[in-house]
Amino acid sequence: MKKVFASDFDGTLYFYKAADEDKLPQVSVEKIKEYQAAGHLFGLCTGRQVGGLTPFIGGIIKPDFYITSTGANIVDGDLNEIYRRGIDRDVADAIIKLVDPKEHRISIDIDGVINVFEEMDYPGEYHVITDIYSAMDGMVHQLGIHNETEEEAAAMADKINKIFGAHINAFRNVVEVDIAPKGCTKGKGVANMREFYREHFGEIKLYGIGDSINDLPLIEQSDVSYTFPYAPKEVQEKATKIVETIVDALEDSMND
Repeated sequence: MKKVFASDFDGTLYFYKAADEDKLPQVSVEKIKEYQAAGHLFGLCTGRQVGGLTPFIGGIIKPDFYITSTGANIVDGDLNEIYRRGIDRDVADAIIKLVDPKEHRISIDIDGVINVFEEMDYPGEYHVITDIYSAMDGMVHQLGIHNETEEEAAAMADKINKIFGAHINAFRNVVEVDIAPKGCTKGKGVANMREFYREHFGEIKLYGIGDSINDLPLIEQSDVSYTFPYAPKEVQEKATKIVETIVDALEDSMND
């Protein structure tokens, strides 16, 4: 049975507030490479866009798959399409007008590329737009909205779900709100990935790890799941095991 490990990115593998040398710990990089060298598959399952990942891991690690935008855009290690879903632009426009990009930083994933409403300090490709209709052509996979506190993010996610819940799912991701097409979750993302790999390897055993509320569907869908002592209580209660770092989880998976 093939072992497949799906990891959240921010707060699990990558720590954007840490010093540069600690953002992507070398010990984690080495363990991922060891995991893949043993014949297992390692990939990411995140609310970020593809373009929000590659500038930070390119040349360092090469995931076997990317489940991005909360499961709305899934590609293999060479960025070939596995699964795609989109949000109608009229719905996206209504959400943007409700939130107001002058009040909140909004990012939009279109075909894996970041679209924003103002210039930013970012090492990868991004486009500055004035509204959703001036954005690049392609499928709108997800909207991301930045908040100052977790409480604000929770309230915003609840408000957006109440108004637009027939079309989208909004999730609190620490202080961010990730807005994906209706039915898309990290759990649905790994389920779609599982079906894809079944065609290649037969049955697989899925391991998942995450640190936030939006990781609950990933944790619940995994055969074995992990989280951390700093994760919210409800996440810890659902996880199979509590670990200190992703290295511990990968080692446990290898020995399972």
